[in-house]
Amino acid sequence: MNTEAIPFSSGNPRIEETRGVMHLFSNDTVSALPVERKPLACVLGVPNHMTYADFCQFCASFIHHISEMRIVRNDGMEDRYSVLIRFDSQDSADKFYQHFNNRQFNSLEEELCRVLFTLDVQFTGYTGSLDHVQSPPASSTEQPSCPVCLERLDQDASGILTTICNHSFHCSCISKWTDSSCPVCRYCQQQPEKSKCFICQTSENLWICVICGFVGCGRYKGGHAIIHWKETQHCYSLELETQRVWDYAGDNYVHRLIQSKTDGKLVELNSHCLHASDGCGSCHCIDSGVNEAMLTCETEIVNEYNELLRTQLENQKVYFETLLQQENEETERAIADAFNKTVMQKRQKMQAKLERCVKEKKFLEDLNENLLKNQEIWKAKLLEVEKREKKVLRMKGNKIQALEDQLRELMAQLEAAGKAVEQSSVSNENER
Repeated sequence: MNTEAIPFSSGNPRIEETRGVMHLFSNDTVSALPVERKPLACVLGVPNHMTYADFCQFCASFIHHISEMRIVRNDGMEDRYSVLIRFDSQDSADKFYQHFNNRQFNSLEEELCRVLFTLDVQFTGYTGSLDHVQSPPASSTEQPSCPVCLERLDQDASGILTTICNHSFHCSCISKWTDSSCPVCRYCQQQPEKSKCFICQTSENLWICVICGFVGCGRYKGGHAIIHWKETQHCYSLELETQRVWDYAGDNYVHRLIQSKTDGKLVELNSHCLHASDGCGSCHCIDSGVNEAMLTCETEIVNEYNELLRTQLENQKVYFETLLQQENEETERAIADAFNKTVMQKRQKMQAKLERCVKEKKFLEDLNENLLKNQEIWKAKLLEVEKREKKVLRMKGNKIQALEDQLRELMAQLEAAGKAVEQSSVSNENER
């Protein structure tokens, strides 16, 4: 099965550092476990925001089967760390791999736990003082004690966790430590981010404004620090590498204290002492007994700092008042633009509504006019129909009257004919 070699390191780089290489089995084939695996696994790429207690809580179900855990950092992964874990048996290592591999560290993140079996771990070098070298607990004649509970670090009794700064604790003790720093040396695994220029993102020759905290590069890079001074009139800037303060207005350094590169302490930088190597006999640092002169010098320094602070505060007040005025003007302009825009929108809506009303009015007027015309037409038609009906009724009445007259005449004729027939029949009987 394929293996990959991953370099790692541990320890506080400022004091001592241990480097090595761990050989891990590749997880290209997920179907089967490595044949030559050992009860040694590595959890790669644990996010830095997970503290030691968080990781112990994450694998709490297997904490009793873990003999030793070691926190290491991998090259090229500044925001992550890895954990080398030795189990008490191969079965426990296999179950840990099957349970935690490709599993989320928590439900709120998409980060997955990547577990690889470890073939071998080789230490390749050590830098630092030999006084800080700690022998592993298993190989020591007298086992060291846990700094928290002061009990012996016995792998058989409980698991041992070695932090990234090479300090060992019981897993049960370190799991109660909620801070991300080491309980012994306070070394934090979450290292602060490197400062970068706010404009060009470079990390070289950086200066920070002591007034507003703007970080810009020096004039030999992009010159964004001096551009910031020209825009804001913040004339004091601190060089991050040497901790020296530069005055852009006076074009010189104005600091009195600098940080020593040897022990990190603040030391006084006296401009009169710079020529001591030239044999200047009037140097104040040579005559240490002149207390009055030193007191006068300190008083002048305090007055100078007070004057610098006063002038800078005045400049800062003017600058922020200008910013506030600009912000108020922009706010008023934005309010006026928003008001005009709202009025224009309402006007457009009212205009569109008025146009619709005018169209509807014209439509109703046309409709009313057509209805009036139709009314006159229908009235004329109705009169004509009424006349026609009256005429028809008169004609019908005349016809009925004529027919009644004809009927009466016919009835009279019939009566007369009947009488004549009766008379003829009577006369015939008489003749007989």
